[in-house]
Amino acid sequence: MNKMQSCAITDVMSVIGGKWRVSIIWHIGQEGPIRFNTLKRTITGITTIMLTRSLDDLVIRKDYQENPPRVEYSLSKDGETLYPIIEALNDWGEYCCSRPKERVD
Repeated sequence: MNKMQSCAITDVMSVIGGKWRVSIIWHIGQEGPIRFNTLKRTITGITTIMLTRSLDDLVIRKDYQENPPRVEYSLSKDGETLYPIIEALNDWGEYCCSRPKERVD
């Protein structure tokens, strides 16, 4: 692996790394525009603070300026380009989970 490849992988992991970002991108990609509380209920175990901190450049926040307040989140252009990769990871995970586990002796 050359230095440029290593740098690209490091950059990607800095964007999608962490416990919650991939799940957030996955759920917004599956649902389309989604409200904050709906997203929070969808992702088991995430706290309000962690969800707020994880909504970054991959997500667009749209405030409708209504009363009561209504805010929706959708994928940014970068989030949309990342979503098919996350779908592929999901497919791989489903494949691996469906196979009988190999025993290691």
